[in-house]
Amino acid sequence: MTQGIGYVAVVVQEYDEAIAFYTGTLGFDLIEDTSLGEGKRWVLIAPPVSSGTRLLLARAVTPEQATRIGNQTGGRVFLFLHTDDFWRDYRALQARGVHFLEEPRQEAYGTVAVFEDLYGNRWDLLELKAP
Repeated sequence: MTQGIGYVAVVVQEYDEAIAFYTGTLGFDLIEDTSLGEGKRWVLIAPPVSSGTRLLLARAVTPEQATRIGNQTGGRVFLFLHTDDFWRDYRALQARGVHFLEEPRQEAYGTVAVFEDLYGNRWDLLELKAP
């Protein structure tokens, strides 16, 4: 049996501002943007060279969902952006205005730094050490 994570939903305030951040600032590709009617859209994004997992940008439609924008994991790192060149991507993201919460650090597993998306969700930029 073959399985994998297809999509991870990220609750957003508005589709267009989220698309602009993820594609313009983080450099992701817009994979799909399909209207589902009544203001709802199916929006998939992914890093330019991806293992197949996509982010589904899901606009909050209830007050309860709106409380989760930017805090889907209670302040913990939510997503992990793997890279083959940490310093290249770290500098590029900094130049595009990404807010890093810490200085890069070396860990047993690789080079890492935590950053925030436009809503405050925490991400790791991570270059794993070769096994």
